Amino acid sequence: MRDLMPARRVRVSARSNAATSVDYKTMHSFISGASPSLGVRLQCPRCKANIEQLNCQFCGLQMPVDNGIVIALPPDQSAHFARFIDDYKRIRAAEGRWSQEADFYLSLPYKDISGKNSKQWKIRARSFDYLMKHVLHRNLEHGGRILDLGAGNCWMSYRLALANYRPVAVDLLTNDRDGMGAAEHFRKYLPALFPRFQAELARLPFQTEQFDAVIFNASFHYAEDYVATLREALRCVRSDGLVIISDTPWYSRGESGWKMVAERSAAFLERYGTASDSIKSLEYLTDERLRRLEECLGIRWTIYRPRYGLKWAMRPLVARLCNRREPSRFRIYATQKP
Repeated sequence: MRDLMPARRVRVSARSNAATSVDYKTMHSFISGASPSLGVRLQCPRCKANIEQLNCQFCGLQMPVDNGIVIALPPDQSAHFARFIDDYKRIRAAEGRWSQEADFYLSLPYKDISGKNSKQWKIRARSFDYLMKHVLHRNLEHGGRILDLGAGNCWMSYRLALANYRPVAVDLLTNDRDGMGAAEHFRKYLPALFPRFQAELARLPFQTEQFDAVIFNASFHYAEDYVATLREALRCVRSDGLVIISDTPWYSRGESGWKMVAERSAAFLERYGTASDSIKSLEYLTDERLRRLEECLGIRWTIYRPRYGLKWAMRPLVARLCNRREPSRFRIYATQKP
């Protein structure tokens, strides 16, 4: 596996460009109850049949809309993720990852006005700027439809919309603090708010080949089956479209990764009363795991290495000198659909 030249530019058809304002308007109308259109083609996440409305005529699954968010999580999956969602919300709230001020959300990722997680947001901001400049702008024209997987409070979807892309946000969390409900803070700054779906990353409610790019937004490490999850993303992207993994920790050795997981679980158990391990997530990437994805799915990674400053670059050396575990590093991985 090696660094590759950037993937060739994905062209967005005139029909796709012309649909930009229509998609957002129809989504806004749908939320208001005036139109059944979401601007995206739907697939039932339970039986995988192509459907035209939010009720599957084949298996009977209903996907209600709650505060503008389409609930595309079948009951069995909702039960499966219930504890994870509860733990995640509780821990994130305790870590101060929300605010009552709209400016908190509008400033992300460039400034954390709460001051509670500023170092982490500095990393996210550099990753995002690199992603926009060196990956999206070089490979995708404005107006492209982008699937934001692991959207959280939807800061990335908001930034993508400001840059004239057409995002669709997906996450498990729907609350108005750290979940997709917080996107309401962005509504008055956009012509219309982007579509939002509560869904599992390995069972997306979208028909095949309709997105120009799919971004795992600090979320790929939550996958329980990383081959199935990446295969699902590839299914949803157009021919020659991009699938991108951003802000997932990478380790040169698997041993360092599982030590990190053990340390974090112990810390969470002490601080929050839960190890937050109700689902067996991927947690981190290694070169071995990346190669397995290439072999299983017939893809080839382009590896990008954003710079996070001298202090960050020195972390591995400092860890070795202090006889500590290897620290995580962040890279951006992109692949074209074969």
